[in-house]
Amino acid sequence: MAKESSRTDSVTESEKPHRCGPFCLGPLTFHPQAVGDKVCLSQGYRLAERKGVTFKNGLVFSSRPVKINERICLRVKKDTYLWHGALRVGFTNVPPSSKSLPLPVMAIPNLTERPGYWASPVHETYCQAGSQLEFWVSCGGSIYITSSNTGPRKIYAGVDLSQPLWAMIDIYGQTRSIYLLGSEKRGVFRTRQSCPAPERLTSPDDENLYSLTPDGDSDESTSSLSMEEDNSVAPDCVVCMSREARTLLPCGHRLCSHCTPKVVQLFGKCPLCRLDISAPSVDGATE
Repeated sequence: MAKESSRTDSVTESEKPHRCGPFCLGPLTFHPQAVGDKVCLSQGYRLAERKGVTFKNGLVFSSRPVKINERICLRVKKDTYLWHGALRVGFTNVPPSSKSLPLPVMAIPNLTERPGYWASPVHETYCQAGSQLEFWVSCGGSIYITSSNTGPRKIYAGVDLSQPLWAMIDIYGQTRSIYLLGSEKRGVFRTRQSCPAPERLTSPDDENLYSLTPDGDSDESTSSLSMEEDNSVAPDCVVCMSREARTLLPCGHRLCSHCTPKVVQLFGKCPLCRLDISAPSVDGATE
């Protein structure tokens, strides 16, 4: 079976330490060596396709460990109605490079019956050709999935977070090929992304809204202020760090006009020093 490179290749570019900026998570591809017997990788190890007339032997893994709440972004490229079932997604704390080949034919139950593997089936409605989806493990050890048409949904609980985790995907059943768009980790003030940056699932209008991503339990929730960047102005704003900050808070910290109403309405405190915001001013004038 043809692969983009030999399974005995040396460390790939995606496995080397790399940061292109303070908000870069590093490159993310499919692992070039630990792949199912029917999987062919191409397009820089970002396209994975299951070949042959079979519903199994489609295992792939991430090229590096992923972070808690790092959302893995996928697009389903091809599907078939010859089989029942679709993608299975999950995580493992067993390094993919340590796996002996050939890999087991299925993630469930061949891997999940072993220690260090956690996975769940994805409903077929998420996995039609052209669908985009994200999955991640929360700080409470639960696996969530969302798509361009649905909100977050918990599909598994009980992942051990004590060791590094690699993403695990089984190109199973109706799913024939998937493209790895990248990943992102949403924070309160900035979103960190793999490089190249993933294509967003949300509309441009949605990116300007404060979003709260439920993780089922309040202590697992993550939130983000999504900001558009404008490199033509000085990065003075303490939130987005990309717009000119003309709003002066009582504590002396500055915000741009884009971030000010969100911070005032949603937090009521300075995002840096946590001092209560009473009357922010613009260029010295009280708003």
